[in-house]
Parts: sequence; structure tokens; C-alpha cells
Amino acid sequence: MIGLVALTVIGAYVSGRMADGLFEARLKQVLQESARSTQQAQTTFDSSTATTGPDVQRLREDVASAQRTGGSDRREVFLLRAPGQQGGDMFIPGAASDQALVPLVSRELRLATAEGGQHWQSVAIPRDNGGVSPGVMVGQDVTVPVDGTYQLFFLYSFQSEQNQLDFLQRTLGLAAVALVVLLGSMTWLVTRQTVRPVRRAAEVAERLADGHLSERMPEKGEDEMATLARSFNEMADSLQDQIHRMEELSTLQRRFVSDVSHELRTPLTTIRMAGEVIHASRADFDPAAKRSAELLQTQLDRFEDLLADLLEISRFDAGAAVLDAEGRDVRDVVIQAVDHASPLAERRHAWLHVDVPEERCVADIDPRRVERILRNLLVNAVEHAEGSTVEVTVGADAHAVAVTVRDRGVGMTPDEAAHVFDRFWRADPARARTTGGTGLGLAISLEDAHLHGGWLEAWGRPGRGASFRLTLPRRAGIRLSTSPLPLQPVESPITGSLRIVARPHNDPAALPDIGSDHLDTTLSDDERQEVR
Repeated sequence: MIGLVALTVIGAYVSGRMADGLFEARLKQVLQESARSTQQAQTTFDSSTATTGPDVQRLREDVASAQRTGGSDRREVFLLRAPGQQGGDMFIPGAASDQALVPLVSRELRLATAEGGQHWQSVAIPRDNGGVSPGVMVGQDVTVPVDGTYQLFFLYSFQSEQNQLDFLQRTLGLAAVALVVLLGSMTWLVTRQTVRPVRRAAEVAERLADGHLSERMPEKGEDEMATLARSFNEMADSLQDQIHRMEELSTLQRRFVSDVSHELRTPLTTIRMAGEVIHASRADFDPAAKRSAELLQTQLDRFEDLLADLLEISRFDAGAAVLDAEGRDVRDVVIQAVDHASPLAERRHAWLHVDVPEERCVADIDPRRVERILRNLLVNAVEHAEGSTVEVTVGADAHAVAVTVRDRGVGMTPDEAAHVFDRFWRADPARARTTGGTGLGLAISLEDAHLHGGWLEAWGRPGRGASFRLTLPRRAGIRLSTSPLPLQPVESPITGSLRIVARPHNDPAALPDIGSDHLDTTLSDDERQEVR
């Protein structure tokens, strides 16, 4: 497009320069010719001996006739009496070679000529076919014996120059069209030769991204594109080797974790039995031995939890995890998970605030896995709530059921929220764990959610707390598009639902005023039945 515009501008400039050159050359020629012809006519008038009217008339006719063909080509001649002469303008038969063209001598040109010197003016000469031809009218004063001052005008046609210019412009236009076609063809050819390897490289890159690691670009010739193909293939080979090594390492790692986890079960069982015997007899020990027995029991619990998590991760990695789905009311599972987390909340002086709808929220779920997800989320929220309220909200629509767990603790950044489900990842490695977590809970929870075909998402802001949202399809095989609950917390309370607040048994006065329409409880069996 830019080349076409540039070519048009250059063509217009060249055409204008040619027109100016032809006009200026022809104008210079006619001015010289008219000056010579005027001088010749004046010489003829000066050398004439005519004194009578008929003789002067004959002299004027002879001069006009002679000057009509006195130039390089045919021209029209007009001998007109100068303005201001007594008797007015006097047109002598034969003094105008073509009476029909006399009006082309404009008043402006006659007045300018009367001031002396040579003057010219561009005119349009009528043609027999109704068109016009470009021309120039040149005038100069002459003195006629006895009669006084006259103005001698020469009319030159520039049609020949116009024909030349038209021919040159047509030739230039055809050359421009041919050049455009040639440049377009060359551009198309070069682009095709250049873009084809690039397009091929893009296709190969897409295939590599899809996992077809054996895809390569064809290497032909020794030009830049061939160099690009070789470099691309070398990069693909390196990537393939790296990926294969990483896959082998990952396979070895998963196998190692699985083997170690299984191998540790037998000695752990023996240690557990011995530890329980020691723990049961701790009352007979001195204080130091008694404390050691209690610590041994606690660490055995953590070790057993870690081993169980490692075995579960191994099953996910091996693709051996199976979903045992059944139709269950998600509200029941939520209450069970809250009941499990209540002792921890009591120890941490945190509140568990549960908001469930009055309608049943039945979905095809594996209760064990969903409860494990919720327990992990609740334990994580209580640990980071720093004594504030942990809000658990249940919502449902026609296609999905969702549960959000929100705390108002230290929070986390968006970057931390993106890594919170990574295995063994911790936002602050220097922070001590008070609940004995393994660092695999959220990773296992994410795998459990994916096994249901659902989502597990995290949101957090420093100083505002964190929110986790579990979204599960009501029926197996449904593809989720939206969630019934927002991930980012909404501060306004949800109306039309039953709210349950779990609080420490020994601090009833510390419960915040949440209104008479709420039920404050420690999640007893009767109250869980009421939720159902």
C-alpha cells in the first residue's frame, strides 16, 4: 500500500514536470518567433511608401498574410488597431486570419500590450468537434504608416505538445501499472518463500506444544530460512531431551514416594503399637519420661498423617484414584467437617460461622473426599484466622453446589494464591506449623476436586484474609461454567438461610451479636439434625 502511494506521488510529480517542460520549451519558441515576426512586420511597414488609404490597406493585408505562415508551423494572425486611436478599432479585411477567433484576444491582453513590450496569455482554442485545444496568444505593438499604432497578435496552438504529453502520460501510466504488477508478483513470491517456512515453524511449534515432541521443520538449502529450521530443530531436540529426562525423573520420584510410603507402613505399624503401649503406661513414668511418651505419640500421629498423604498423592500420580460417588446433601458433609474442626477452633480461639441454605443441596459426590477437602480448608483457615471468624457458606443452583471458606487473618497476595495448591508450598517457610500439617493437604484437595469434575480456587489479599471456593457439579459429567458463590468475599450477609456459629465452650460471652434469627451452638447432634 505504501509503495503504491509512493508510486502514484512520483508519477504525478514526473507527469507535472513533463507538462511544465513541454509548455516552457514551446512558449520560449513561440515568443522568439513572434518577436522576429513582429520585427519583420515593422520593418515592412517602415520601408513601405504607401501613402493612400488603398495602398495602406493592401500593405496591411500583405503583412498579415505573410506572417500567418512565417513561423515554424501554421498560426493565426490578428492586426488590430490599438486602443485609444481615433476612429476606434478598425478591422481591415485580411488583417484577421480568422474572424471567429478574434474574441480570443482579451481586453486584458490588449491593455497590457498597449503599455509596450511583448505580452502573452494562455487561451482555449475552440475545435470543430466541440472540444478545445490549448494555445497561447502573443501580442506586440507595430506602427502602420499614415494609420497610426496597431497591435499585432499571433495565436499558437499547443495541441501538438498536448498530444505528446498525453502520449507520455499514457506510457507512464502503463509503465506504472506494469511496475505495480511486477512488484506485486515479486512481493507475493518473496512473501510466499519467506512466510511458508515461518508458517511451517508455527505449525510445528503448535504440534510441539500439543505434546508431539517428534515434530521437526524440513531443512533445505543454506539460506537464512534453512539456518532458522536447523536452529529450531536443535531447540526442539533439546526440549525433547529435557522433557524426557524430566518425565523419567518424575516417574522415578513418584515410584520412590510410592515405594517408600508402602515400605514405611510395616515399621510404622510396629512403632505405633510400641508407642501406644508406652503411652498407655505413661502414668507410671517420671515427668520427663511421661512428656517424652506424649511427644512420641503426637509425632507418630503426624508421621502417620504424612504417610497417608504420600500414599494418596501416589494414587493420584498413578491414576489409581477412584471416585466412589453417591447422592448426598452437601450440607451434611459441611456440618461434619465443621464438627471435626471445632476443637481446633476452640484451641485457637476462632469462630466457625456456617451459612447454609434451607433447601437441600444434593449432588453426586464422594463424601469421604469432599469432607477431606473441607477439613483441609477449615484447618488451614483456622490456623491463619488469628482468632477471628471463619465463615463457611454453602450455595447451590440448578447445575452446581459450592462451598466457600473465608478467614479474616493475615491474607495472601495474588501470587501466593496462585501457588497455594502446590505440593509442600508454604507462603512463609519460617512460620511454624501449629497443627502438624504435611504441606500436601491443599494439593490433595485440588486433586479430589478435579476427580469430581469440579473446581477448587483461592483468593486472598494481605490484611483482608483469604477465601477458598469449592464448586462441584450436581450430576457426574456436567461441565461447569459458573459457580453459585463468588470467589471474592461479599461482605453483605446472605438472607433466607440458617446460620450456625460454633464457639468455644468456655467463652459464651465472647460470641458476637449476630441477631435473633441465628442459632448459636457448638454443633450438637440435635442442631445438626435441625440443619438437615
